[in-house]
Amino acid sequence: MHLDNSIDYPVLYKQVRILHTDSSSEIAETFADVFVDSDRQIHTNFDQSQIPQAINIDERSGIFLGTGLIDLYSTSSEPGHESRETISELVQAAKNGGFAKIGILPNTQPAIDDIAALEFWRNVQQKHGDILQPWGAITKGLEGKQLTDIAELAESVIGFTDSKPIANLLLVRRAMEYIKPLGKTIALFPQNPDLAGSGVIREGRWSLQYGMTGYPAAAETTALAALIELVRLTKTPTHFMRISTAQSVELISQAKNDGLPVTASSTWLHLCHCDRDLETYDSNLRLSPPLGSESDRLALIAGVKSGAIDSIAIDHTPCAYEEKVVPFEVAPVGAIGLEFALPVLWQNLVATGLLTASELWQALSVNPAKILGLPQPKLSTLFEPSLEWLVASGEISSQSRNSNYMGRSLIGKVL
Repeated sequence: MHLDNSIDYPVLYKQVRILHTDSSSEIAETFADVFVDSDRQIHTNFDQSQIPQAINIDERSGIFLGTGLIDLYSTSSEPGHESRETISELVQAAKNGGFAKIGILPNTQPAIDDIAALEFWRNVQQKHGDILQPWGAITKGLEGKQLTDIAELAESVIGFTDSKPIANLLLVRRAMEYIKPLGKTIALFPQNPDLAGSGVIREGRWSLQYGMTGYPAAAETTALAALIELVRLTKTPTHFMRISTAQSVELISQAKNDGLPVTASSTWLHLCHCDRDLETYDSNLRLSPPLGSESDRLALIAGVKSGAIDSIAIDHTPCAYEEKVVPFEVAPVGAIGLEFALPVLWQNLVATGLLTASELWQALSVNPAKILGLPQPKLSTLFEPSLEWLVASGEISSQSRNSNYMGRSLIGKVL
């Protein structure tokens, strides 16, 4: 558990708001004193005899202690692109952001598509613990042509995804049928590449105003509708990743009402930004899928509140400085975010009253654990929503700087 190095431990935090899971795996809220010992271990049930006489007492109101956050999917630059971010940096970034587990997409080099590639991740887990959890590739080399040896990989991965669209729907059906009896999640990115074309911004008013190639909402919804029909056919538990449109929320909600075993996630940036925000042509907001409209953004938030969108993913994607210092339309997609997603989400969604603290935590911690079949996370993330800090190079662990929050002040920090 990472704690603020500027604090002199041990500390007794008075009347902390505790966000914990109840018997039905829902987030409940209580108040309690929290003792953090000199080894930085967090205690909620403790005897007064454990408290040393020389202890700092922190009586600030409004501090939260929540279950460890879980990120469904993010990219590890190592192996293959260590100059963007090393595994040690990724692990520290996760801890700084309050994350207990990170799902690692199989788009490393080499891809996580065979047992040999998984040996690398076993060694990583021996060194760093089990904070990084690899996904297995659905197809060899993520090429969408030939299935991997799914049964062989299943024991060592949290689920299967190619993290990009698979055009061959027959192949997707076969993958679903193979994965279903193994009890693993399959995560699919709904996108019709033909409709998406070279679009870099949601098609509509702002794509015209900013003079950028539009990406129609139908590029997502037509693909999602087809994939939902495959779930209806196979009854395989399926997760839809990177949902970005209002109509997609409706399609997922209807599929759930029909009793289909589907879950869905949107990324934190899609909940906090919309296409209008691209007026500066900041390549750090070049994402896949592109940011939606403001009505899409509000529909996604409403989807989180209603449960149609189960989880908020970070989709942390490091890029080197020189990769992003190019025109918006040719920049690689993706942004880093593990270290500042929680404060940004808090200020945009909780402080504004769009979500409660419990609803946000449910989508960042409890629900991702359910989706991945992981044990419910323990209380480990101490968060101060009103603490202001500057997102500067010395304050973050990643050597990548591809975020539109670099150089800005944020309110809220994981202690």
